[in-house]
Amino acid sequence: MEILEKVKQIKILIVDDDLMIREMSKSVLNASGFNNTAEAEDGQCALAMLQNEHFDLVICDWNMPNMSGLELLEHMRSDEKLKNIAFLMATINSDIKNVNKAIKAGVTDYVTKPLQPATLCNKVVTTYARSLKQQKES
Repeated sequence: MEILEKVKQIKILIVDDDLMIREMSKSVLNASGFNNTAEAEDGQCALAMLQNEHFDLVICDWNMPNMSGLELLEHMRSDEKLKNIAFLMATINSDIKNVNKAIKAGVTDYVTKPLQPATLCNKVVTTYARSLKQQKES
């Protein structure tokens, strides 16, 4: 099986408080062959899902009510079961201070909104590949 076909089988959790963003992201991913996706409306919902289901990659908005993307990332990196899941932070805010906070917290990759369809799909592939590489090196 080709590597790209294997990557397209990963399970992706899309976390965003904006329903239209979640639906658009899911639609773009599905159209590109990433058919194993789920959605959460905030970090709290996402954390509950992550504790009960296996996911390979999380695409997460930074600014959300109840639990921000950064808080979700920090929870995941401190949890032995969740710490190796690839995490793509997607946000409008590209301020270097926030990028540095996300890097310090253990983000796998970072992308700014609005997301173009090709950018989203490319970032999913490269983020997942980067995560696998990081796991091998650790």
